[in-house]
Amino acid sequence: MKIPILLNNGMVNIMIHFCEVIVKKYSNIPIFIPELACPHQCVFCNQTKISGTHSIPQPKEIRHIVAQYLETIPANRIINIAFFGGSFTGIPVDLQEQYLKEAFWFVKNGKVSGIRLSTRPDYINETILELLKKYGVTTIELGAQSTSRNVLNQSGRGHTPEDIQNASRMIRTYGFELGLQMMIGLPEDSYEQSIQTANDIVSFGASNTRIYPAIIVKGTALEKRYREGKYIPLSLEQAVEWTKGLVRIFERNNVSVIRMGLHPSDELVSGKSLIDGPFHPAFKEMVMTKIWEEIIHAKLKENTSGKIRISVSDKQMHYAIGYKQANKTRLQSRGYAVQFTGNHTFSRYQIDVCDN
Repeated sequence: MKIPILLNNGMVNIMIHFCEVIVKKYSNIPIFIPELACPHQCVFCNQTKISGTHSIPQPKEIRHIVAQYLETIPANRIINIAFFGGSFTGIPVDLQEQYLKEAFWFVKNGKVSGIRLSTRPDYINETILELLKKYGVTTIELGAQSTSRNVLNQSGRGHTPEDIQNASRMIRTYGFELGLQMMIGLPEDSYEQSIQTANDIVSFGASNTRIYPAIIVKGTALEKRYREGKYIPLSLEQAVEWTKGLVRIFERNNVSVIRMGLHPSDELVSGKSLIDGPFHPAFKEMVMTKIWEEIIHAKLKENTSGKIRISVSDKQMHYAIGYKQANKTRLQSRGYAVQFTGNHTFSRYQIDVCDN
């Protein structure tokens, strides 16, 4: 669709056609390499149980895996091959190069836009970054988890806050997009410390982040502490509240939150690997429900009528209504007869409340 708009700059009339904007979505083709390169055993980590992955793909399998995924991804998507689940840059360099060569074939042939990977902050150096640049890597995510020295030590991370800061600086200097992952509720963590970690992630220049609540998985050191009464996980309600505050910090600073909560693998959803902790398949929806509860509450201070219509972005309406209609039910319990409507012209958190 083209909409002609006539502009007059005082000297000449200029006809401009604004074309319809097509917003492209992102798709990752995940390749999990659990614990392949990590000599550390963090207290929370059992990647096989968390990711549900039991076998490690060989480099020669990468083309087949990616080709299968490409058949299922809709058109007009920005596609990245994503090496997740382990510390990719800790793999022997020759093996890294084998994986990257196979993935880079799809970049060279225009099948995907780029490659992203996750690794540890202490597994970044200039030699590594030169290799990643050579093979089309666009985004590097660091498992920071926390910027508290005490939390890192208690969690067996094996790196320091300075490692996070230095690696972040190098990644950005080399022109990569930086992602920093954080985990809440680790041993010795607090809400105040999680806020500090979020602020540090912003200051280190991250473009995106993931927020994972710490959970207790079978076969981890955290399970042992839990059974000995030395560790208590966050409740689901606490994790949702903490994450809500963190999301608001990131949004104010234009850091994209690309995940809240762990991926709902079969191992976690079935409970086979989950001992305790704030895991829920709808964790993001719960967090967004709380964010919208605050927005609606603030807006209703201006409106005392009992019969109301709440208009929000159509893309946010299910969050505004709430997980299991929690926000709508809460309003009804306060005496409001409420109707929610979606508006495709509204921005993300735009809201309008009027008498109905």
